[in-house]
Amino acid sequence: MSAPTSKLDILHSYRHLMRAGLRAVCFSKPSRFIIRDVLRDGFRDRKAIFSPAAVQRTILFLQAAQKKGFEHRLLKTLTRISWERRMGPKGAGNSWEGVLGARKHSSGKKKYTAIDGTEYEHFDRTLAMLNDTANLCLKI
Repeated sequence: MSAPTSKLDILHSYRHLMRAGLRAVCFSKPSRFIIRDVLRDGFRDRKAIFSPAAVQRTILFLQAAQKKGFEHRLLKTLTRISWERRMGPKGAGNSWEGVLGARKHSSGKKKYTAIDGTEYEHFDRTLAMLNDTANLCLKI
């Protein structure tokens, strides 16, 4: 049985995760705010279980994401999907493409489909399986 973690350990973990996350996304504007918001939400969650081993492995993952490779592409995808999820549906003009001005949607009406509300379930399950197998604490 391990000793209970102190507030100082949790604070240091937060700072190390923040620093590694910001370096991994090269301080880019939409991504750094997503990293900040996800970390804040995760550390403010009362139901969350603190695991120093998972934090250490996540920091190593974020350090590996600084270089171009699989980890970098995965982190880029995670931040993009989290940003789109927080900003709302694509048709609302708040999408990644809409904000960057890459493309505009011509119709002002929202067309509801059968997958509305369930579009992120598969992604969430895949991320949970990645966290379990690699002992990471990646969240969205």
